[in-house]
Amino acid sequence: METPPKHWQRGFWSLIATQFQGAFSDCTLKNLVIFIILGMGLPEGQRDKLVPIVGALFALPFILFSMTGGYFADHYSKRSVTIGIKVFEICVMGFATLGLVLKNLPIELAGVFLMGVHSALFGPSKYGLLPEILPDNKLSWGNGIIEFGTFAAIILGTALGAILSDVFRGRQGYSGGILIALAVIGLALSFKISHVPAAAPHKPFRANFLADLWIQIQLMYKDRPLWLAMLGNTYFSFFGTILQFNIILYGKDVLRLADTQNGYSQASAAIGIGIGSVAAGYLSRGKIETRLIPLGSIGMTVLAVLLGIPGLTFWMFDAGLIIVGFFAGFFIVPIGALLQHRPEKDKKGGVLAAANLLSFVGVFIASGVYYVMTSIAHLTPGGVFICCGVMTLLGTIYIVRLLPESFLGVFRKTLTNSPARDTAQF
Repeated sequence: METPPKHWQRGFWSLIATQFQGAFSDCTLKNLVIFIILGMGLPEGQRDKLVPIVGALFALPFILFSMTGGYFADHYSKRSVTIGIKVFEICVMGFATLGLVLKNLPIELAGVFLMGVHSALFGPSKYGLLPEILPDNKLSWGNGIIEFGTFAAIILGTALGAILSDVFRGRQGYSGGILIALAVIGLALSFKISHVPAAAPHKPFRANFLADLWIQIQLMYKDRPLWLAMLGNTYFSFFGTILQFNIILYGKDVLRLADTQNGYSQASAAIGIGIGSVAAGYLSRGKIETRLIPLGSIGMTVLAVLLGIPGLTFWMFDAGLIIVGFFAGFFIVPIGALLQHRPEKDKKGGVLAAANLLSFVGVFIASGVYYVMTSIAHLTPGGVFICCGVMTLLGTIYIVRLLPESFLGVFRKTLTNSPARDTAQF
């Protein structure tokens, strides 16, 4: 494995800042469009169809273009790919601003789709840069930081999307101007990322992304820890997407919150994930601590069910979201580290692209499942939370059956305070 840059701190923190800006802008635009839809006074049935469509439009590019992002990440320097994607983002935000000025919902939705393309192409380079910039013993820590940064961006982006929908109601061109300015800042930050060589400059491009995906799936399937990490990563995206949609409608229909307060509720879950991610990175102590995965899964199960209890106040609801997010951070950090650590260097971009694509297959499926639960099964928001808990319980049982030692190890470590061992192997 190639030695990371000696002075890796500047490149790493520049990557974190660039990633933060991208996730922040993604979330701001997506939530701004959702709150614009909620403010259009549409019939409830039509509204409930449009909200998942926004999520599906953001997820679809990850299915279509993640493998292309993986090719870029292997064939070219990941730093160069990042810079090019930031230029593309400036163009996308200019297009989305046109839709906001014209109050044209189809153009706004197309802007959400194109930002999904931006993120799909960026994902493999973003995560692939971590093991190239960081020393091995900093990888779990770096994953905790990047997950914290991502969800801090979601916190602020969610809140800003809601605030912009209130402050600039009827004058959303100003919101577009802010998003363009943020994209320019992201481009400037990307130039400070460490220079890294192309990992596989002779890698051929496969136009049939499904064939490429199948090759990567076969590669992951042969490596059991990598395969299970991919499944966990996909479920995390599925679970988070349903929660995100449900938080919005719970706030609107049950708690009767204003848009800004609703944004705060979404931010609460992201705060919890950020805190949990940093805690998981700290507890890993330089290792990939798989024993945190079942602990996180159990916490997600219990808290999702508790959120479905009738009669919650605004503060009780937000506290529950913070705690479920905390356990979600425990769940995702070791999974992310496994996905980055286990593939060989020249295959890393392709594997990360496939994992990224499959995670957004989870997002896309979640949009459909949420539509079925709300528009066909007519579940209340509380009922949706309980369904999420049941689904996560089933996943937890699956994890515990496959990883009994990891499950028991959590409690042995807690009770005896025994030193952590390297649990990167299943």
